[in-house]
Amino acid sequence: MKAFLTTIFIFSICSILTFAQNIGVNENQYKLTVRKAKHKIILDGKLDEEDWLNADVAKDFWQFFPFDSSRAVGKTEVRTVFDEHFLYIAAVCYQPNKYIVTSLKRDFARGSSDVFGINLDPFKDKLNGFNFAISPYNVQREGLIFNGQDLNTDWDNKWYSNVTNLEDRWIVEMAIPFKTLRYKRTEGQNTWMINFVRNDLVKNEAGAWAPIPRIFPGAALAFSGTLVWEEPPPHQGANVSLIPYLLAASNTDYQNNEPTKTDLNVGFDAKVAVTPSMNLDLTVNPDFAQVEVDRQVTNLSRFELFFPERRQFFLENSDLFGSFGLNNSNPFFSRRIGLVRNPKTGFNEKIPILAGARLSGRLNKNWRLGLLAMQTGRNEELSQAATNYAMIAIQRRIFSRSNLAFVFVNKEPFNKPQDSLKQSFNRVVGLEYNLASADNRWTGKAFYHRSLNPENLANQYIAAGRIAYSKPTFGFSNRLENIGENYSADVGYVPRRGTLRSAGDLTFTYYPTGKAAKIVNNYFINPDYDFIYGVPQGRVLDWDAGLFGGIQFQNSAQLSFALMRTDYTYLFAPFDPSNTGGQQLPANTSYLYTSNRIGFSSNSRKAVFFNLQSRFGKYFNGQIFALQAAINYRLQPYGIFALDFNYNAIRLPSPYSNSDLLLIGPRIELSFSNSLFFTTIMQYNNQVNNVNLNMRLQWRFKPASDLFIVYTDNYYATETRENGDIIRAFQPKNRALVFKLTYWLNM
Repeated sequence: MKAFLTTIFIFSICSILTFAQNIGVNENQYKLTVRKAKHKIILDGKLDEEDWLNADVAKDFWQFFPFDSSRAVGKTEVRTVFDEHFLYIAAVCYQPNKYIVTSLKRDFARGSSDVFGINLDPFKDKLNGFNFAISPYNVQREGLIFNGQDLNTDWDNKWYSNVTNLEDRWIVEMAIPFKTLRYKRTEGQNTWMINFVRNDLVKNEAGAWAPIPRIFPGAALAFSGTLVWEEPPPHQGANVSLIPYLLAASNTDYQNNEPTKTDLNVGFDAKVAVTPSMNLDLTVNPDFAQVEVDRQVTNLSRFELFFPERRQFFLENSDLFGSFGLNNSNPFFSRRIGLVRNPKTGFNEKIPILAGARLSGRLNKNWRLGLLAMQTGRNEELSQAATNYAMIAIQRRIFSRSNLAFVFVNKEPFNKPQDSLKQSFNRVVGLEYNLASADNRWTGKAFYHRSLNPENLANQYIAAGRIAYSKPTFGFSNRLENIGENYSADVGYVPRRGTLRSAGDLTFTYYPTGKAAKIVNNYFINPDYDFIYGVPQGRVLDWDAGLFGGIQFQNSAQLSFALMRTDYTYLFAPFDPSNTGGQQLPANTSYLYTSNRIGFSSNSRKAVFFNLQSRFGKYFNGQIFALQAAINYRLQPYGIFALDFNYNAIRLPSPYSNSDLLLIGPRIELSFSNSLFFTTIMQYNNQVNNVNLNMRLQWRFKPASDLFIVYTDNYYATETRENGDIIRAFQPKNRALVFKLTYWLNM
């Protein structure tokens, strides 16, 4: 508890500093008035309507990459108007008719394409907002901004756009329905926070209307300007959307020698705007077949891996539910709902979700509320009881950008299968303070969570804190964490318990001048450490420390290294470092080993670009050589052909096993048009003796309405023996074909 009280003290001092800070200068200096259109706006990318000619203009953008002290070289002019249904944004992006884009597929990654985008923060908290972006080929990307600068592009919603390409510029028209946004309308003067960003990869330049320091991304809401409404934005009126689906599927399980099963299923999602800023999401018999498959990874650790949530139902306001705790002490992880690992196959399998409801959004400028309830069905084969999941999340903003938060999570099984393992209720309750200074330099949190279950054991808590500071030339972060040995969060992600942990790092960055600045953007050094003490064992379990650093080049390439990375591991249980099932290192033994790492990422603006990461040196009581590579070819603008490669050579002394772990897979992402996409991923993984294939065809025939055809296949990768029988290479494990149709209806 001393570590926790120390963290609280640090945060109290930082809060005083936060409270004393003035509002960001951008909010007062960068203002744009949006006027109501007097005539109909035609979304044709031509800007010849009178309302566009009379609109105020945002121009003279500032660079935030490669520098942040000069005006952007690429000229951009932005105008805004609105009517009863849409907020319109028009942009003229001056650029010769030569572009760099990933493909024609929606929701492209940040930094991968030439782009014009806007950040909207209707409640002006500089923490949560909307991002809408468009490429020169009229490819859309929408996302939710959370934690002040993080962007989740898995969120999907309706909006409209058109682009005209000319010899010296491309012209954008965007129409964002007010029903897509969440805001509170008040009488009198209304203002929102807004910023416009431009990424010109041909010039290798990123710029923004309201200037952003170069250490922050374009989605950083702390540096937004002000959008002034000439008259209040309209009432949204009734806002109800129904999203039904129809699914037909065929599945064959060869491992258990079961006949092919066919399934015809229907269900729906619904979105109901309870208030303009509070949304109710409903789902009945949902199916997530359209969600992109998780890629296999090589796991050399002793602990469970983390995979992000991609299912649409859980995404809006996902930060309100999923941002509690830290990355290894999260009390609510939505992937626990409807997915469970099959101990026989090692793969995640679906548990049917019967229905669910989620109410989330803002009560007003300072209060956010999230309520969730989900009901899953019973699965006899996996001995899973029908279970109810519930969560309450409440946030209260304090100071300029910080907040206090309360969380309650409940998992309640009932009608348990007779042969099930012990399944009982599990609850977590907690309080958090989240710090974010007005200038975005100070961030962090302090929290206390406690789990509740029938046993009512001692030490069922987490007390932790994290603080970070960022400047262009210097930064640091530090975390202190105490996880009780009996803390349990069945709906969370907590891979280790019974530990005291301290971790931190320093970052020193040097920006060269003169001739060197034409080649190198910056040099950086980043020493770090991570120390874990096991409370039940009464000893140090793990620690590591190393000197990281690198060079970021002006052409977007980067060289990175880790020198003398030293790891200490105490095994409290037997473990096979080769991950082959061979003889295990005994429990209650410790190992100190040192390795080095070096990596290089090439210029991603080229048609062919690659990433290499290597590790070599000692590993437990042996040696390791590891190589990760990703080679990409961009067939602009139609897509990416890629090959991912991961190789780990582990050499241990006799009688322990050696291993050569290989994970390799080609990946194809093609876009035949702005509405027809095809993705194929194949992976060979000898760690789990598996070859998997996933093919997905998506046709977006209307905004937010899709037809998906998904084919998945898993095979044994090599010849093995089981019970004296030989299993041949590429013998199938399971195979599935799914057709899914979704349609977005505005009621």
